[in-house]
This record gives sequence, C-alpha cells and structure tokens, in this order.
Amino acid sequence: MTALETKLQDCFILEPKIFEDHRGYFFESFNQNQFNSLTNTNARFVQDNESFSTKGVLRGLHYQTGEHAQAKLVRVIQGRVLDVAVDLRAGSPTFSQYVAVELTETNKKQLFIPRGFAHGFVVLSDTAIFSYKCDNFYNKESEGGIIYNDPTLCIDWQLAESSLIVSEKDLALPTLEAAKL
Repeated sequence: MTALETKLQDCFILEPKIFEDHRGYFFESFNQNQFNSLTNTNARFVQDNESFSTKGVLRGLHYQTGEHAQAKLVRVIQGRVLDVAVDLRAGSPTFSQYVAVELTETNKKQLFIPRGFAHGFVVLSDTAIFSYKCDNFYNKESEGGIIYNDPTLCIDWQLAESSLIVSEKDLALPTLEAAKL
C-alpha cells in the first residue's frame, strides 16, 4: 500500500497493491501497522459502516465534534463516488479548503480523513456501496454538518444540482459560517 499526501495536512489517499491474474484479484484492504506507519497516526478503528445509494445521492457534509470527533477511512466496494473532505480545524493553514477524490470499485483507492474534518460524497455511478471505518463511536449529540452547496466552499460535485438527491436533514444543514465547530 502507498499513501499519497493531499493538499490538506494529515489527509491521505491510500492505494493498495492489487494482485491480479486469470482468477480475479486480491488485495489487502487494511493493515493497522502499515496504515499507522504510512499516515503517521495512532488511529484505532472501532466502528465500520456501510451504505448503499443510487446515482445522484449526496450524503454530507457531516462531522462529529469534541471528544466524539471521528477520523474515517473510506472506500467504495461497488460503483463510483466523488468523496470530499473539508478541513474544519481551527488555526489550520488549509481551514475551509477541501479535497475531492474519485473512489471506485476499480481503482480501490481509500481516503483517510482525520478528526476535525467534514465529510461527504456523491454517487456518480448507477449504484454504489460505500464503506468506512471510524476511530470513534457515533454520538448523536455531537453530530454537526455543513450544507453541501455552501457558497464559501464552492465544491464541484460533478453532477447537475437538479440531479442531486439530498435528505431533508442534510438540506437543513447550516453554512460553514453558521456551523458549530
């Protein structure tokens, strides 16, 4: 596995070594020791989540605050998504900047999103199965979010706004300026 630094400090794209032959493929999707060495973190994942979505579904931008903040390691099992991480760390030189990475069942890339970031994704294929590890347990009272079309972030979700499918809950999220970080 290799780790590629993004423009956001501590946020990495991970690319596995894939072994393919006439039978199919094999790759190691996660190795705790290798992961910690490549990302220079001590993250220990305690919860795995999976979602199934159809084309145009946009989930995000979500985060957890305080002692319940979460780092995430995300990947696509089936399909293709545009995955977005936004730096919300106070004092960070890249505060309010984002990175967008296409994760697919073919490229098998993963994105490591450290604590202090908002996260979201949009499905670009007909369907997608999205999987992510979290280093802290979900806590409803600590959840926060930013509206996906925040004018200060200017995220290009690669789909027409009219084709996006966003939950009522996510449509009610505040702008970055109004969010409780």
